[in-house]
Amino acid sequence: MKEFWTSLASLMGVFAFSQTLLAAVFPPEIRFASVKLFNRIFHWCSSYCYFDITEIDGVNTNELYNAVQLYLSNSASITTGSRVNLTRALNSSAFTFGLSNNDRLVDTFNGATAWWEHVVTQRQSQTFSWRPLPEEKRGFTLKIRKKDKALILDSYLEFIMQKAEDIRRRNQDRLLYTNSRGGGMDSRGQPWESVPFKHPSTFDTLAMDPDRKSEIMADLRGFADGQSFYQKTGRAWKRGYLLYGPPGTGKSSMIAAMANYLGYDIYDLELTEVHTNSELRKLLMKTTSKSIIVIEDIDCSINLANRSGMKKSPPSGRNEAAMDGMRGSSGTEDGGNTITLSGLLNFTDGLWSCCGSERIFVFTTNHIEKLDPALLRCGRMDMHIFMSYCSFPALKILLKNYLGLDGIADCDDGLMVELESVIDKAEMTPADISEILIKNRIDREKAMAELLQALKSRAERPRRRRAAIVGDNGNDLEEEEEQEKRALETPKDGGDLLGDCQEGGEDGEEKS
Repeated sequence: MKEFWTSLASLMGVFAFSQTLLAAVFPPEIRFASVKLFNRIFHWCSSYCYFDITEIDGVNTNELYNAVQLYLSNSASITTGSRVNLTRALNSSAFTFGLSNNDRLVDTFNGATAWWEHVVTQRQSQTFSWRPLPEEKRGFTLKIRKKDKALILDSYLEFIMQKAEDIRRRNQDRLLYTNSRGGGMDSRGQPWESVPFKHPSTFDTLAMDPDRKSEIMADLRGFADGQSFYQKTGRAWKRGYLLYGPPGTGKSSMIAAMANYLGYDIYDLELTEVHTNSELRKLLMKTTSKSIIVIEDIDCSINLANRSGMKKSPPSGRNEAAMDGMRGSSGTEDGGNTITLSGLLNFTDGLWSCCGSERIFVFTTNHIEKLDPALLRCGRMDMHIFMSYCSFPALKILLKNYLGLDGIADCDDGLMVELESVIDKAEMTPADISEILIKNRIDREKAMAELLQALKSRAERPRRRRAAIVGDNGNDLEEEEEQEKRALETPKDGGDLLGDCQEGGEDGEEKS
């Protein structure tokens, strides 16, 4: 053992002497060049290459670093580690995991393997800077095989950016926007004001025929996943939906279900607060991608001049005194509102509507016959969705939501048969039925009995009305009711109850 330590000491002495001799003989420039040359030879011989992704690039935040951090936090391998970072961001509804300092993770992409290492070191004492830097220097080191370099740089990193955006949007609370009063700006100079969107409506709880819901959901998913299709066909990545039908049939709940299904924000546009076409365009420019732009009750929001230059009649339900008050001192309706039909059409399907991507326009109305055909054509309102009175499949969904009755097995067979026989004749909206079930949700038997009584009473009402005046008007009342029903159930352009446009409109656009 003594000889071993003696030999080791001699060897260390020789090494120190050699270092001193090299430093004296060779200048620093030559030594630096030698080390650099050695590193090049080493990397040339190695089958791997390395990439550093720092948290801060100069003085700017590196978005790729944040994207990689989010992407790796979604990996199943993270949660199996013995030590991980657990975080929850502001306005986020989920917890995320992350790599600990100097930890490693292996990922695969299209057969290529990527080794990630989270490198954290102490930053050297910094000089004066207008932006103080954190004490720790953070970054990711990506190790890949040289043969996979083209695949990783061209596709993998872009895939990480897209995946991180999806994770960020899924974890972040959705927002409900409304345009500022009078077309002004908020405290941050933005024309939109926002609040967290917490509406619980989903397609599972929506009172509608399941087949129709499946068709709508498939159309929404095809739109959200159709970026390559829209780019290939040269179409703007947008889609329009028209929700129409009697009040209380769930049009607002449908919009909330669409937003929750896709994870989109909602921009609720109040046309009465927009004075000119220019303001309308500015509002459109300030909307973000992955959003739903909503105009509710478009037939009675403002008065639009049609293509022949004639004014629409005053919206139903507003008396002349109220309309006079809306005209204001200038004598123009809606307090000086000068939005034209042309401005609204360009808003939904003009050049300005292409300033952004992945946006959905939703219009709602109780009277589709009052809308100009130009607003209903393909490219503007691509799908017309009729929100009808409550049907038997929709009734079963309401019974499950409010009373916990899952299918016919939880109900009396005879009672369900009675409900099925009278529900279509009653023509009650889901809102009316929901109110009955909410009031009696504690007592199921009482709720079912009261519901059946209400349905029977509503089903008998048209018959009693006809019987009371049949001597005076004959079949006029029956024909009038039939015409009203056809007006509600049939789109103005002759489409189906849940109809896509089959042919291009005025601009020759085809069905997407």
